[in-house]
Amino acid sequence: MTSLPRGRAANGQRAARRRRAVATVGAVSAGLLALSACDKPTPLATITVGDNSVSSETDCYNDGDAVKAADLAKCLRSKDVKSIKVDPDETVRFGVDPKIADKGWTILMNGQPLTDSSTKTYRTIPGSVFFNEQYGATGNSTVVSIKEGDKAATGLWTFKLKKDA
Repeated sequence: MTSLPRGRAANGQRAARRRRAVATVGAVSAGLLALSACDKPTPLATITVGDNSVSSETDCYNDGDAVKAADLAKCLRSKDVKSIKVDPDETVRFGVDPKIADKGWTILMNGQPLTDSSTKTYRTIPGSVFFNEQYGATGNSTVVSIKEGDKAATGLWTFKLKKDA
């Protein structure tokens, strides 16, 4: 038998539970504070060919404000872009976050507009277009970009399409 008065053991357990709860609340608060210090992620753009897809955020994004022309040119020349293989007989599907679509977006091929501006979140283009000299393609790969903004560019997502055939 214990020599503690009735209810003392229960009070000790309650104190331990209270300490754990305070520690948990402190950890959650610290985590939320750390997350609030992070930058918001940029909207995503995705390219899908058959069963394969590639998504990307961008470094060329100014949260709704125009991106400087020099920064856009640098992003278009970037070597660190995601790539996807494209069979010319396949359809290439472009999907954008609704935040991008709301501002209007254009598909660029090698820096030149390939489509008119759209406010839809999804577009399709035949894969053969990206390797056709008539549209400015050269070789077995093409740089394709998604430009956010009707007039001034407020974001740019760039991908490399590699011929697969």
